[in-house]
Amino acid sequence: MKRIIILSIFLFTLLFVYAEPSNYTYNYDFWREQVASPDAYRPSAYILGENLGIGHFRDPQGLYIRGNRIYICDTGNSRIVLIEVNDRGEHNVVKVFSSVLIDGQQSALAGPTDIFEDRDGSLYIADNRNQRVIKLDRNWNHVYSIYKPDDESFAENMEFLPVKLVVDFAGRIFVQATNVNKGLLEFDNRGEFAGYMGANKVVINIIDYIWKLLATQSQRAQMDLFVPTEYTNVALDNDGFIYVTNATGQTDPVRRLNAMGQDILIRNGYEDPVGDLTYGNAGGISGRSRFIDIVAFDNDSYAAFDRTRGRVFMYDFQGNLLYTFGGIGNREGYFTLPVALDRMGSSLYALDSRTAALTCFSLTLYGELINEALDEYKAGRYESSAEVWEKVLKMNGNYDLAYIGIGRASLRQGDYQKSMKYYKLKHHREGYGKAFQLYRKQWTEDNLWKMLLVLGIIILVPLAVRKSINTIKEIRES
Repeated sequence: MKRIIILSIFLFTLLFVYAEPSNYTYNYDFWREQVASPDAYRPSAYILGENLGIGHFRDPQGLYIRGNRIYICDTGNSRIVLIEVNDRGEHNVVKVFSSVLIDGQQSALAGPTDIFEDRDGSLYIADNRNQRVIKLDRNWNHVYSIYKPDDESFAENMEFLPVKLVVDFAGRIFVQATNVNKGLLEFDNRGEFAGYMGANKVVINIIDYIWKLLATQSQRAQMDLFVPTEYTNVALDNDGFIYVTNATGQTDPVRRLNAMGQDILIRNGYEDPVGDLTYGNAGGISGRSRFIDIVAFDNDSYAAFDRTRGRVFMYDFQGNLLYTFGGIGNREGYFTLPVALDRMGSSLYALDSRTAALTCFSLTLYGELINEALDEYKAGRYESSAEVWEKVLKMNGNYDLAYIGIGRASLRQGDYQKSMKYYKLKHHREGYGKAFQLYRKQWTEDNLWKMLLVLGIIILVPLAVRKSINTIKEIRES
């Protein structure tokens, strides 16, 4: 009886230890199959307006984080909430405002959808239903407002509906607006309209294109035009480059734009950063991933938020998928209608408009090791990077990127044979080809004298033998 009690306690302890919450973290292997992995992030806080003492959030749409400050655009309540996180990780409300003092009068916000704080502390608000962008100084004083640009590209009956915005280091304001498919609207630091930047690629259906060539003029007039798609969100990284997302799933869902509007995103992974590679229609959810927000990290990795299945996809600076977590549902760490994503340090904050909740995700040891390996590699400490990837492999032996990371670090160290070995294990052809090319060059340089010696022997020995034979013949004849 005593043994049964001890065994029961032991089994209960095992269940308690290993029944930790999982957010269905996975990755894809070379064969495009999902491979389960340890959790890289886990929920650490669940923030509701009621718990903060300010009443329920209603249809929140915007989220922005600077330092320890969190701005939430409580769109349905037409207000903006500022929260600060203290050293103990507690979330406290600092300010709630629903109007701005303009020319001595309070001007109410109407459905604000986004907010941005620049490095000087100035605030920029996308006041959607008021059809304006508001700039406030660091003391919350009104500086100016931007309204519909007086430009021929805007039809007379077209509304100016700013949805998302960022401000670069030069003070230029980039606005993503509803029904604008020419790219981001660019305004200078005085709020003057300067044009468009970074238009999306035009998506052409070849069948529709052929049909349009054959159709009559009246039929062509009724067809959809081949026009660029609209962006869904915009974010700024630490280098001043702009990340944009689109949710069509028909063109690059993630782009990184330089000052000229050119896409400079690196795509060296097995697949481009498009979210799920395989998908079905379970639970009535179908179709490809549709990114609705993105956030960049200091090591040039970035996380994209998928509205289709409520998942967060994390990619490294080369475009390799690090891991995926989350989902659609009512369980912890899942979402019902994801709308926004941002970070505070290494922690991720995800906003759900339907549950009106903000979820904080913190790194696990597994996630910390992956980040450390990437940081070490970016800093040029390749041996240290490989050592950290070895630790990752001990936690997840199926993690392809750890093998690739060791191969990449070994390549940088000049250990080409080791690099080839690890690249070959995970079918990384490009990396293996580069390592093999460098190994072949190294081997040739190291063994050149041997090859020349062999070549010399092959050429000179027959000549010497022939000459010796001729000499012997001459001696005998004489």
